[in-house]
Order: sequence, then structure tokens, then C-alpha cells
Amino acid sequence: MCGITGWVDHHRFPPAQAVQDTGRDLEAERLLSAMTATMACRGPDDSGTLLQGPVALGHRRLAVIDLEGSVQPMTRGSDGREFSLVYSGELYNYRELRGELATHGHRFRTTGDTEVVLAAWQEWGPAAAERFNGMYAFAVWDARARELWLVRDRLGIKPLYFLPLPGGVAFGSEPKALLAHPAATPRVDGEGLAQLLLPLLKVPGRTPYAALRELPPGHLLHVRADGSHRQRRYWAARPEEHGDDPAKSAAHVRELLEDIVARQLIADVPVCTLLSGGLDSSALTALAVDRAGDRIRSFSVSFTGSSTPTEDGPYVRQAAAHLHTDHREIVLPGERLADPAVRRDSVLARDLPNGIGDLDLSLHQLFAAVGERATVALSGESADEVFGGYRWFHHPDAVGADTFPWLADTPAHGRLHQRILALFRKDLRERLAVDDYVADQYRTALAEVPHTPAGDPVERRMREISHVALTRFLPTLLDRKDRLSMAVGLEVRVPFCDHRLVEYVQGLSWRNRTHDGREKSTLRAAVRDLLPDSVLHRPKVPYPSTPDPRYAQALREQLATRLADPHCRLPELFDERALHAAVTASERGSLISNLGAELALNFDVWLRTYNPELP
Repeated sequence: MCGITGWVDHHRFPPAQAVQDTGRDLEAERLLSAMTATMACRGPDDSGTLLQGPVALGHRRLAVIDLEGSVQPMTRGSDGREFSLVYSGELYNYRELRGELATHGHRFRTTGDTEVVLAAWQEWGPAAAERFNGMYAFAVWDARARELWLVRDRLGIKPLYFLPLPGGVAFGSEPKALLAHPAATPRVDGEGLAQLLLPLLKVPGRTPYAALRELPPGHLLHVRADGSHRQRRYWAARPEEHGDDPAKSAAHVRELLEDIVARQLIADVPVCTLLSGGLDSSALTALAVDRAGDRIRSFSVSFTGSSTPTEDGPYVRQAAAHLHTDHREIVLPGERLADPAVRRDSVLARDLPNGIGDLDLSLHQLFAAVGERATVALSGESADEVFGGYRWFHHPDAVGADTFPWLADTPAHGRLHQRILALFRKDLRERLAVDDYVADQYRTALAEVPHTPAGDPVERRMREISHVALTRFLPTLLDRKDRLSMAVGLEVRVPFCDHRLVEYVQGLSWRNRTHDGREKSTLRAAVRDLLPDSVLHRPKVPYPSTPDPRYAQALREQLATRLADPHCRLPELFDERALHAAVTASERGSLISNLGAELALNFDVWLRTYNPELP
């Protein structure tokens, strides 16, 4: 796992006189070095750069496979055509592709997946992306054609951003790399600010920063020799319906999961699982134990400040004991989560202030602790989106709402969206027309949903909800998981995001996916023999938050201190009464009671660190 950055800018050439005299573009070297350095946390093991005419490529490496080889940027060439690559991610079918490429005459000097990606591009060009199974974001430079290609994986597991330039584009794994480029500023436009008020909704292709764009999942960006660029999709979740009955569906899902986990256990460094005691993480851990043939390490999280264990605790212990994992519980002290340095690190990891509750803080600290003992972790993200696990998949008011179901004003998501919006100034929400913006985005999302000409209206509606969950909700979770884990040098793999599994399950009818009257029926049936009944039938619960009253008290004290600063910019955005309530709340700390103080402190860190220009 790595961080990549660079640019192609055809308007920089012919080179300035100083470059002609010295043979070096010192200004470009300094800029590339600065952009690459912003992602040192993503790649603590190695770094490399390539500056060649109009193209610059920078790379930071977290070594996972072929530890001594696979140095980047990597260049390969034959028959007068040379390609250079910077790549972040893991290709899970690289061994099969390597064998296939060998039959086409390709020879390899390394044992990792990076050279396979490059050779595949040599052989098949952009069509290579359709052959890849994995999580990846990469840039490949075709020296003869003087063209750059950017590619992102199907589900958007790995991030990739770009900055349009007059003569091409700059790119980076994270916005911070692009914000180091002189053409970028941290200016936020009206749509961007609306996005910041909607942390539960991901808009593909957009970022809150006006100058920056996100390459959407399943897309390529082609930068031509004249500096123009064009974006196109190479994959979309367009499942074909099939008539497999529940038993056959469960058997096929089991077969897929066994293959997926086997592939994602491949690494030359220690691999572990993140175990919550729920169905998803326990299923992955069980499959990993079955495949590995030895003791798998597993990790869970808990907090100080309560005499009772987290809701996860008993189930984690049952799962770990049943599967005989080498388990470790990471206990996070409330005072550690309240440390302003931890909040700053989590905000900087995401380049944005949109963490909800203490989730970003606790994940950041959990990943840091796990990263001291392992380099790769398997996690259960996307099982709820793929198999239909959230309450809003099943709550009639959420299903029937004319909006994204998790934003509906129903108990299905704790009315979290409404609580968050109420923290911001009413005149700001009205000026940004936030409700209209959400409605527009919802119509856009529904227009993407593939439908059969006729059919059951229930099946039609659930296909819509499944699609928007995968394209507008899941990306928020994937971005959070990638950015917070990579900030501390931990690679998190997400087996439930394998596109083969996604396509197959989305092709199942909703009645099949809920054949036993419960959520995630197909997944539960697929792993029924692997888990104790208590874990197998455990209802879905959210990620835990700290109950430590010292944390809640520290939040209020920190917010009061910041609001007393005459330079504090929070009143530009937040409702005055909401800020007062956040400071004076006497309720015992909880996700809801702490929500205002936590979000305000996140925004305060972001405003002070990035100093964005707001509309």
C-alpha cells in the first residue's frame, strides 16, 4: 500500500532557459518532492520520484509484497515504447495475470504485483483495468504517446484525486498532495460547503475544495498529448438477475468468500483481522482461520470509563474463543481520545472536518495500536451495503422516503442527518439550499440505477436502495477506513468489496437476500457452520463510542476555550444556540450529546490548519 502523486503539464515545455543550461528543473524537483512528502505516512518504507519532460511521478511505499523489490516509480519498455508507473494498492489476481502475461512473452524481474500491473498495461492498454481484481489507484505514463492515464478500482477502495491544469492534470492519493501544488488553493465553493454539511452523503467526483476533483470509482482519466483530458467509466454495478434459490445462493457466496479471503491473506508481512463479534467480521475471521491453517491474530476495541463492557465485548470473546484466534483487545482511554493532538491527526488524515462523533478518533487510535503488531488487516466493510444489513434497508418509512434512506427523517438512522444539519446556521443552510441539493443528488443517483422493463415494485425499490447504498453511502466508509489506517501505516483490506461478490449478490432478488425474514440472510446461511449461534444471529449494532465522562467533559472545556478566542471562525458556520448547548450540556457523554462539540472541534481544527476561503 502506498501514496502516489505527480502531474503531467505539457505547457511547462519547452523548458525555461535555466533548465536548458543545467539540464535540471530544480523548481519542478522541489515541487515534486514537497507533494510526495505530504504522503509520508502512507508509505513509511521507501520513496521515489521520476521527472521526465512534462511528467512528474512521486511515490511513497508501505511494503507488503516483494519487500526488497517493486521499487517505484517503475519503468518498463520494449520495441521503442516505454511506460512508467506509480501504483497504490493490491492486485489479488496478480499471480494468474503474471502467468498469462508470460505466455505473451513478458519476463519479470520482481515477484510483486506492481510489475504485473505495468506489464498488463503494456499488453492490453486501458483494457487491463477490466482484468484486475483488487483495490488500486495508479498513474501510468506512456512516453512515446506522451499520454498519462489515471485508474481507480471499481468500488473506490483506494482514493485518487486530480487537479485540472492548463496543460494537463496534477494527481494525488490525497487532497493534501494537491494542495501543495501552487495551482491549488483550499477554496470551498457553495456546493463544496453543502457537502461539508452532509457528512453522511458522498457525491461521486466532487470534493469540497473547488479546484480538486475525485476520480470516481470504476473510472479512468486519459490526459492527451495536447493537455486535454477525458474521463470514462470502465465498470458499474449493473448486475444481471439470476434465479438461484436461497440454498444455491448461499453455497455460491461461500465459494466466492473462500476464494476472496484466500487471495487477500497473501502478503509478506503479518496479517490480522478486525473483530467486532458481529456477523461480518466474525465470518471473515473464520474464513481466514480456515485458510491460514495457523493461529490468526484478531483485534477489537473497547474504552475506559464504564464498569460494563462494550456491547461488542461478550460476542468478541465468544468468536475469538470459538475460532481460537490470537486475540487482543485494544482499550482506548478517554483522556487519549480527548487529546487535541489526536483530533488534529484525524482531521489532517482526511483533509476534512467531517468525522462523526468520536468515530474518527477511535479508529485512528485503534489502527495505530494494531499497526504496531501487524501491517495488513482484513475488515468487514461493505457487507451491510451488499447484503442489506442496515436498519434503513428494512424500515418502511426509510424505504418509502423520497430521499436517500439513511437521510430520511425516521428512527432508522437515529435521525442523525437532521441532528447534524441543526448544528449549522439556518441562514447558511437556506443560502446553500441544502435540501434542494440533496434532492438533486438523489434524482441523479436514481437515474443511474439499471432496471428491468417490468417487475415487482418492491424488488425495483430495493434495487434502487442497494445501488445508492453502494455508490453514495459506502464510499464515505471506505474513504474513512483508508485515510485513517494509512495515516498510521496500516493497510486495511475489505473482502466484501470484491466486485465478483458485489455483482452476484446484487443479482439476487430481495426476497432471496431476506429469505429467513432477517437482514443478511444469504451471508448468514453461507457461514452458518463456521460460527457459534450467538454470533451468527446477533443483530446489527453500530460501532461503539466511548462512554468515558472525562472525554465528554474535556470536549466541552476545549470548545469553550476555542469560542473565547476572538479569531475563532466557528460562528461563521455554526448556530449560536447549538454551540452554547454543546458547551453547557450536562447529559452523560454519548454519541448524540457529544455530537455538537465533536463536530465543532473538528471544524475548528480544519479552519485553523487549512484556512479555507468559504463562500
